[in-house]
Amino acid sequence: MKAFFCLLSTLLFLAHSGFAEPLADTRALDWEGDIASRLIDSADAFLLKKIEQTMAAEKSENPDRAELARILGVVDERVAPKSRFEMLTKVAEGENFVVYEVRWQAFGDVHGEGLWLSSPGATKSMIVIPDADQTPEEMAGYHGKLPIEYQTAREYAASGLNVFVPALINRSAGSHTLSNREYLYRPAFELGRHLIGYEIQKILALVDRLGPDLVAVHGHGEGGMLALFAAAIDERIPMVMVSGYSGPGADLWQEPAERNVFGLLKQFDRASLERMIAPRELKNLAQPPAPYVLIEPKKSRGKPGRLLSVGDQKADPKIPAPPLKIVRVLDQEARHARQLHELDRHNQQLLVESPYVRAEFMAKLKTDSPQDFAESQKFYRDYFAEKVIGRFDDTLLPANPRTREIEINDKVRAYEVVLDVFEDASFFAYGILVVPNDLKVGESRPCVVCQHGLEGRPQSTIGEKDAHYYAAFATRLAERGYITFAPQNLYIFEDRFRTLQFKANSIGRTLFSLMVPQHQQITDWLGGLEFVDADRIGFYGLSYGGKSAMRIPPLVDNYCLSICSADFNDWVWKNASTRSPYSYANKSEYEIFEFDLGSTFNYSEMAALIAPRPFMVERGHFDGVAPDERVALEFAKIRHLYSAKLGIGERATIEWFVGPHKINGVGTYQFLDHWLKP
Repeated sequence: MKAFFCLLSTLLFLAHSGFAEPLADTRALDWEGDIASRLIDSADAFLLKKIEQTMAAEKSENPDRAELARILGVVDERVAPKSRFEMLTKVAEGENFVVYEVRWQAFGDVHGEGLWLSSPGATKSMIVIPDADQTPEEMAGYHGKLPIEYQTAREYAASGLNVFVPALINRSAGSHTLSNREYLYRPAFELGRHLIGYEIQKILALVDRLGPDLVAVHGHGEGGMLALFAAAIDERIPMVMVSGYSGPGADLWQEPAERNVFGLLKQFDRASLERMIAPRELKNLAQPPAPYVLIEPKKSRGKPGRLLSVGDQKADPKIPAPPLKIVRVLDQEARHARQLHELDRHNQQLLVESPYVRAEFMAKLKTDSPQDFAESQKFYRDYFAEKVIGRFDDTLLPANPRTREIEINDKVRAYEVVLDVFEDASFFAYGILVVPNDLKVGESRPCVVCQHGLEGRPQSTIGEKDAHYYAAFATRLAERGYITFAPQNLYIFEDRFRTLQFKANSIGRTLFSLMVPQHQQITDWLGGLEFVDADRIGFYGLSYGGKSAMRIPPLVDNYCLSICSADFNDWVWKNASTRSPYSYANKSEYEIFEFDLGSTFNYSEMAALIAPRPFMVERGHFDGVAPDERVALEFAKIRHLYSAKLGIGERATIEWFVGPHKINGVGTYQFLDHWLKP
């Protein structure tokens, strides 16, 4: 498919370069090859440069513990310990210690589970955190499965300490086709939580119980990461020892999805975490080496990722150790299943509560008068731009338009258009401008920006590709008298664009951090054309373009209205539910999750950022995005805002039609005619 579009672009260029003129007052576009691919490359280079700049930037001397806890999802109130531990059962005996199965309540209905290696007469305690693919039993020396240097829990217990080893969620794939860790990470991330935060909470619940008896926390691999973050957040941890984890770095985006922490690199590099721990002691241990993890594309629905060990992957020679006497065989699989189920259940409980949390968040939005509404809306727009979408401070370049004419039909003229956006990495915008042939000199027409969906192209909207879904709506609208522009958005080329999301997330940005300035530049340029009425530029997007319709117009005031087609639904539910067959929780769109929408902006709240501008939903009854009742529920909240609170009910509408995931082009065209044509 990529080769086809490279060939198509080249043929179009060769076919028209001999006679086609560029649009008036623009330079000739002479780019060859696939411009969409070139755009993804420029976005990639831009983000890598921003990561490099972020890593090089001087960090605060006093990093914010509360902010680190927030982005790690360490936000749920822990349960005050009524007793130290539950379910104490003797399971093994060592040379001078006894091993118990142990369980403790952490937060909500979530418990930590693991082993307690009890040394007779010991008054001091250690917490030893294994890697995600190591069990507490292996750290304790069961069966000799791990080399002795990994059996740190056993070594500390033998030295006369009480040692507590929590069990972590492993990286194995479950029936959901993802690693267990990514499966829990996805809905948690959408709800403002994180698997990292959940496991830190379990560790801190141990700290709550051990109090002054705790002397240190030791972690390896995933456990090393948890130990480092836990000590940075909680000053009660007197000493931390880390092996197999070097701290967050510029390659964070290459790690498995569950390592993705929104905005981590903005404030919290390794040096920042060390400052947060000082003057307490931090020991970085060279051995044992980091775990080796490789999640390959196409072998999982999850994000490709890797953790690369700096050590030899071959097994080290094992030093014999006295065998433990097994008193009771534990069902480790059942324990892991309980741990996974409790966290999944907690995510789903948060989902149920999320509408009430969002209502409280939005309570400052005033609807007493248009003036009060506009004034109070500013806070939420800024929050959406900074905390949810992420905003770059770069200044837009002069557009420097380059164009070339292409053929569609005898009713319209069309041009490929390239506009400069940001100087770094020559980031640009690309799309197709369509102009009716009956446009008269000096006439100014309304304009509709027609946005394609996932893996789409501007060509999709003008009739060259996927005609069944798009109904050539950019061309059809131009034939009805509108100027149309079909931008190339970034969601194309599968893993190539999806990894952009994780690069952006590491510095507190998203794909829309790049697409919003693209659309700002596009609409600024369109509004400057003599034949476009700058006050009448509307947005109309299908599928992922409908997703764009909820996120771009709130931040681009040049759009006077927005139409969300084949996407509108209860978005937080769609991302966070692990029960619904409509959910993204186990699908291949692993980039789709956005941090903490559950507490802030579902689609009705996003529409409140578009208001009082007209807003419309186009909905096919057989669209597999979501069931009708979920769509209706979320739209009812918008209708209530527009009609009951603001008194502008005529500006919010929905069209239901009998059909699938597609442009219907009936009610939406009437909506555009009503609001854009004088």
